[in-house]
Amino acid sequence: MTAQTPQTIYRKNYMVPAFLIHDVKLHFSLDPENTKVLSTLTLQRNSESKNQAADLVLHGEKLILNRVVLNETELTDYVLTSETLTISNVPETFTLIIENTINPKENTALEGLYLSNGMLCTQCEAEGFRKITYFLDRPDVMTKFTVTIVADKTEFPVLLSNGNKVASGEFENNQHWVTWNDPFAKPCYLFALVAGQLECVADTFITQSGREIELEIFIEAHDKDKCAHAMQSLKHAMRWDEDVYGREYDLDLYMIVAVSHFNMGAMENKGLNVFNTKFVLARPDTATDFDYEGIEGVIAHEYFHNWTGNRITCRDWFQLSLKEGFTVFRDQEFTADRVSKSVKRIEDVTQLRTRQFAEDASPLAHPIRPDAYIEINNFYTLTVYEKGAEVVRMLHTLLGVDGFRRGSDLYFERHDGQAVTCDDFVNAMQDTNDVDLSQFRRWYSQAGTPVVNVSTNYDAATKTFALTLKQSYPNQTEPLLIPIKIGLLNAETGADFLPEMLLQFNEMEQIFTFDELESAPIVSMLRGFSAPVNIEMPRSLDELAFLSQHDSDSFNRWDASQSVAERIILDLVETSNAEANPILLATFETVLNSPIDDLAYFSLSLSLPSENYLAERMTIVDFEGIHLARECVLKTLAETFQSQFSAIYLANHKDESGDFSSEAIGRRRVKNACLAFLSRLKSAENHTLAQSQFENAKNMTDQMAALVAIVHNNHPTKEACLAQFYAQWENEPLVIDKWFALQASSPAVDAFETLQSLSSHAAFDMKNPNRVRSLIGAFSQTNPLHFHAANGQGYAFLADAILELNVINPQVASRMVTPLTVWRKVEPSRQTLMKAQLQRIIDTKDISNDVFELASKSLG
Repeated sequence: MTAQTPQTIYRKNYMVPAFLIHDVKLHFSLDPENTKVLSTLTLQRNSESKNQAADLVLHGEKLILNRVVLNETELTDYVLTSETLTISNVPETFTLIIENTINPKENTALEGLYLSNGMLCTQCEAEGFRKITYFLDRPDVMTKFTVTIVADKTEFPVLLSNGNKVASGEFENNQHWVTWNDPFAKPCYLFALVAGQLECVADTFITQSGREIELEIFIEAHDKDKCAHAMQSLKHAMRWDEDVYGREYDLDLYMIVAVSHFNMGAMENKGLNVFNTKFVLARPDTATDFDYEGIEGVIAHEYFHNWTGNRITCRDWFQLSLKEGFTVFRDQEFTADRVSKSVKRIEDVTQLRTRQFAEDASPLAHPIRPDAYIEINNFYTLTVYEKGAEVVRMLHTLLGVDGFRRGSDLYFERHDGQAVTCDDFVNAMQDTNDVDLSQFRRWYSQAGTPVVNVSTNYDAATKTFALTLKQSYPNQTEPLLIPIKIGLLNAETGADFLPEMLLQFNEMEQIFTFDELESAPIVSMLRGFSAPVNIEMPRSLDELAFLSQHDSDSFNRWDASQSVAERIILDLVETSNAEANPILLATFETVLNSPIDDLAYFSLSLSLPSENYLAERMTIVDFEGIHLARECVLKTLAETFQSQFSAIYLANHKDESGDFSSEAIGRRRVKNACLAFLSRLKSAENHTLAQSQFENAKNMTDQMAALVAIVHNNHPTKEACLAQFYAQWENEPLVIDKWFALQASSPAVDAFETLQSLSSHAAFDMKNPNRVRSLIGAFSQTNPLHFHAANGQGYAFLADAILELNVINPQVASRMVTPLTVWRKVEPSRQTLMKAQLQRIIDTKDISNDVFELASKSLG
């Protein structure tokens, strides 16, 4: 275990910084193993601080300090620890010069300045800047940066940093230099530096005010043909932000750099976004439709941060959802406008209910604005991001489109250039709309998923319908304000009795009455998933089937059909009945025979709840039972509707490679959904169908869908197809990530042996986060059948990987811990095995704070 108990940081203890940094001049002499950093800071005491005699305490980790100069006097009487540099008796205002050295090559944690495929790059959020130089590394210290970079011209011909390039030149010995200036003050977590042998794809964008913005994407030379989609996505996002929020880009240059070694998806550094290659590089033959949509969404997310994160940032890291929740909501709405609103909402809610609700039900549950943390990297969670976005969405629902826009306009106007809090955001919404949102603020401090219990009563004599709602969540003391959209359907015709209604549910128990209804209605609850809650309402399968056919709300129509499938599959788990309920067959037949207005929506209507989602619906999970029951239902559907699936497949099987219109994407989604059903029949005809699509596919969407069908259904040519795929794409790392992930998620009986073999494959690299996620993450998070093997081998494998990663990259290691934290949902023998692995992790000498926090909390 750790040598000392890690320190817990509390939100209630926030204090303004004792010092402010007006500006900083950074000078880098780059070398992969010995980079010299010269920092010149202009500091002053903060007049708002209560301690005007405070020592100056700067953050710094894993640095070699060479010298410190205060107002031209070299210091020796400072106090240096492994985490801080403390200087006493400093004046009111002063200049501080600090010289230190760092070793980027040794930095496998990928925080601060590190080496990736010969490229030097940075990642400073949340606390990586302290691994570059000594600084006030906290988000409420906003500083203007000027950065000069000196490097070998052959090894590092491209030198980038934030803002605008203001000067450049050459020295002797093949050295060159570039100076960058960012005119906007920013916290140091938004600092970025990139140096390497990079190619540039350039374009321009004309803003709504007529300014021309230079757009540049930097990549390795062999990836130059994979940037067109990212560039178009950026331009779409810039235009959307102008049209919807009135936000125009503020610099003259916007740069993106694609990096192969990256802990997260992307980083919104001011003017110089650093991206995981996964969210930049795409070509029809190397990236799926899902990849293309993901790239557009992440490009947009990071661009939107320019206003919701950069121009206005967080006062402290407890306010992380201020920027992330709002920005996720914005990127979700952007994607919905670009594709299908119904499909996007279904996909977002599916992830929320499968993964975030699980987090909310675990020992790791926390509010979207946490009260305490040991390691802030552990709070880049689905709760902060996805539930945070749902909280913003509820504000949008309550205030309406125009009211929300007025609130956001005031927020931008009032707080531009500031580091603020979640309360400041809600205040802007409240003030401009003249509403009281004090009760709504409870969402920011509430942990766990609220449950809304629903009961109904119809009085035929008075033609009055009563809807009774009760709310609860863990440790609840006061009611939340929950916006609930409903519809009341005529039980005979399926038509809405009344227009859709928005109920403001703000009491522990509340009764809503509706008069003059000729008959008892069928209630369509929580339309559009208007709040992140679980609904508990007694429903018959017939009623759910009725809603799946007649509900005018596309989300609830889909959700009703999913609920039918869920109920039937879970019933099969309990009874081991080998037959699927005829209601499910009838519901599915209705879907197949309905007019198709939205192909992508139709493809989702052909899906069943995932094994992970079904597991969350059980108190004690039977992983084998879920897998067998779900497979039974899938096979029954495939057998019953084989002719329809075949006909739909053929009708949508077209060569549209490179066509990313909604219609072409929809056809591929529908075709491949049908292929997934047909492949379960394991006939020679369907084996040929999958193999033919695999061999003749001209795009990755179709090739990958065919390979999934082949691998997951033990196709006779499975091994040959896997070998062929690897040989075809071995020089495309992102495609090989798919190859690893596909095998790690396989239900095949030899999946664990395959996993062990792949972990020693020449292409597997524990230092590459993408590769780790594609194998270890895919196995532990998407293969519940084998991860939860009764003998505990899956748990031991994951714990071994976490301990190995702990030494290499603690941040990635901690993000692998989550699958072990669900031990309360498994039967006793598995609980013992999971808890033993967690305890082994905690007891490991020199375990990182990142890993210790999650493992210890999960056992608490």
